[in-house]
Amino acid sequence: MYNTHIWARGISAAAIVAASALAVTPAVAAEAKLPATLAWSAYDVGSAGYNQAVGIGNALKQKYNVSLRVLPGKNDVSRNLPLRNGQVQFSANGVGGAYLAQEGVYDFGAKAWGPQAVRGLMLNTSDQLLTVLAAKDSGIKTIADLKGKRVAYVIGSPSLNENITAILAFANLTWKDVEKVEFGGFGAAMDGIVNNQVDAAFSSSVSGKAYAIAKSPRGLVYPVISHKDKAGWKRLNALGPFFMPFMGTEGADLSKDHPAESSTYPYPILMTYESQKTDLVYNMTKAMIDTFDMYKGSAPGNSGWAVNRQNFAWVIPFHDGAIKYWKEAGQWKPEHQLHNDMLVKRQKVLAAAWAGMNRDSGADDKAFEQAWMKVRADALTKAGMDPVYTTW
Repeated sequence: MYNTHIWARGISAAAIVAASALAVTPAVAAEAKLPATLAWSAYDVGSAGYNQAVGIGNALKQKYNVSLRVLPGKNDVSRNLPLRNGQVQFSANGVGGAYLAQEGVYDFGAKAWGPQAVRGLMLNTSDQLLTVLAAKDSGIKTIADLKGKRVAYVIGSPSLNENITAILAFANLTWKDVEKVEFGGFGAAMDGIVNNQVDAAFSSSVSGKAYAIAKSPRGLVYPVISHKDKAGWKRLNALGPFFMPFMGTEGADLSKDHPAESSTYPYPILMTYESQKTDLVYNMTKAMIDTFDMYKGSAPGNSGWAVNRQNFAWVIPFHDGAIKYWKEAGQWKPEHQLHNDMLVKRQKVLAAAWAGMNRDSGADDKAFEQAWMKVRADALTKAGMDPVYTTW
């Protein structure tokens, strides 16, 4: 059985561009039709996702007279909750709210959640890094140097924490090898570096908070994640199959003349749920492309929304409405559909396993979580799929 996670490993930015470069500006007939008001969830004010959404909202207002309301959330759960409840139609989300939610792990393995039927519209693959960054005055130069240092842990944000777990594994480290400092949200964790409460945290290099750290007295550094260390990358990808080696050139203290050897993955991920209306998803996707030239320079990282930066073989399936658009644009190929079908099948396996869990058994949360870990792993293994996460 095809391993659902192999394709997420070792993908280069050049390969992504080459795979999608047939039509940089697709010619799809008619103008996008959107409701007068749209709502997205995103990370905290100042995050890359929030800043980009604001720029996109300005373009939508200009071209379609559509008002985009951006609802900030401090963690994965608070970004997904309004999406699940229908308070927002879309989310500029991260790996946690997309991939970990699909997998039903960490906070999404709780009784109130379980595996979510998430769907993608577009992925932002810019020249930014998504990695552990640190205060320059901490003396941290490589991931191995994190040993014994203060590292931010964001309560309710398994994506940020699991990303750090995977990156620590690159240097054969775990959370036991660092001093874990807990924060209530992404913004607070990043501010913690400036305030000397912590030495390192996970972030996008184009986050407003990353720029604030770079300008602070402590300064900013991106600990090297050597691309030559194949064993290290094997350990990292075993826990974070969505990561790829990357030379970052966009963001705080980064440029083409001053790149950093580190890691990345698509962020933000414009996503919704399977239940969202096909026409709305189609038109949202179309509007994102039709207004691209209007918003591409409005926030750091917005260039990553370009057609030739899309990756149609990532770790979550695309929505039927988005697929309709990408087919019309000449971008969606038979191999993408095959891959998408496999991911939808994975979600069905997870949904069936979750449906078999007795959430009213009276078992406490910890006991329920332990039981779900086993049921989930067994179901995926039986279906010939890699569980990736067996404990958390």
